[in-house]
Amino acid sequence: MKPNKGKILVVDDDAAIRRSLDKILKYEGYETVLAENGSQGVNLALQEEPDLILLDIKMPRMDGIEVLQTLIKQGTTSPVVMISGHGTISTAVEATQLGAFDFLEKPLDRERILIVARNALEKKTLQEANKVLQKREVGRYRMVGEHPQMGKLKDRIDRVAATNATVLVTGESGTGKELIARRIHESSGRKGPFVQVNCAAIPEELIESELFGHVKGAFTGATDNQLGKFQLADGGTIFLDEVADMSLNTQAKVLRVLQEGEVQAVGSNKVLTVDVRVVAATNKDLEKQIEENNFREDLFFRLNVVPVRSLSLNERRDDIPLLVDHFKKQFESDNGLKPRGMSKEAQAFFQTHHYRGNIRELKNLVERLLILGEEEVLQTPSSGVAKPTDRISFEGFTTLKKFKEEMEREFLIAKLRQNNGNISKTAEAIDTPRSNLYKKLELYKLNVEELLS
Repeated sequence: MKPNKGKILVVDDDAAIRRSLDKILKYEGYETVLAENGSQGVNLALQEEPDLILLDIKMPRMDGIEVLQTLIKQGTTSPVVMISGHGTISTAVEATQLGAFDFLEKPLDRERILIVARNALEKKTLQEANKVLQKREVGRYRMVGEHPQMGKLKDRIDRVAATNATVLVTGESGTGKELIARRIHESSGRKGPFVQVNCAAIPEELIESELFGHVKGAFTGATDNQLGKFQLADGGTIFLDEVADMSLNTQAKVLRVLQEGEVQAVGSNKVLTVDVRVVAATNKDLEKQIEENNFREDLFFRLNVVPVRSLSLNERRDDIPLLVDHFKKQFESDNGLKPRGMSKEAQAFFQTHHYRGNIRELKNLVERLLILGEEEVLQTPSSGVAKPTDRISFEGFTTLKKFKEEMEREFLIAKLRQNNGNISKTAEAIDTPRSNLYKKLELYKLNVEELLS
């Protein structure tokens, strides 16, 4: 007996054809389900969830087109192959336009039946595998966290995503700026792809070609025409990561795309129109870069239509257990490892560690612990809580008074953010009267609403 290759539903009012298909398909190792009319076919399709449906067009009461339309409305994922007689070929073509996979002509040919069945089932298998991958990718790029500031960030992202506004994402390295860009794209409803460009990773002499494409012979090594990232992102979103690392010349061309929606490949006189949503990101202070003549002010204003600041991990430490669990499951799934527990010592380590590298550092530590084991990672000096001198540059301080003031200011900012701007909770947490905290806010010109935005 041959192994079961899949379940096929045959819907045909002709008993002889049903018997013939049943015999052919079973001999080849398929499981069959038979329906003698359209309404029975619809019911069996929903009950049995077959891998493939062979559907006759010409049937009394409910014909094949009606059955196909009903199944599509019901959301069936099974490919449908229409069976057409001599007078229904045009109808079969119409059915493929409605969503049928293919059609078979009567009299039915055994080899043709098996080839179409195999192709349809292979396509279904690929679609299901693709759905699994897409689901895994969505999980991989999910923004994990329940901290109040994280909730506000997600809300801001979702509000801007519904528009076509250009977004500038700022924040420290490793804080998930790419995740913000992906969430904006996926919530935007744009049908085109998400295309990412790391501006810092592309050599200066190649970045224009990478962004805008080139034509054959435009420069040495340009042996073929090449589409640029802006063209590939047409109808979708382009994410310009490390945007501050672009040269002034390239910045001018990016500005043209934002202003006119036009790109011009290197070596070409032809101007192409593109519909691209731009999300840019940087961990640098662009306003300072403008002062130093390293970044165009007009491009900054074009990019900074809606600013979004990513949160450092030290601002949302309550999310660390959730992130550890997320990265742990992700690593175990990617590497085929059985899920395993984590000791209280390891959990405490992750909770108390100071993350200079933010979420990226946390992810690396989780993976290192799963690979090397808890004992080695937890006892490695470099993995412990960072010393203050590892995290602070003293070059900008000329007096002890200035150093104390700056450290006090940064401490207050961190505590206010940890307590979601609540003055009473913050004062209690740092063991100082509320009146004193208000004086400090006035002294350091700290606006709580601005800190939380």
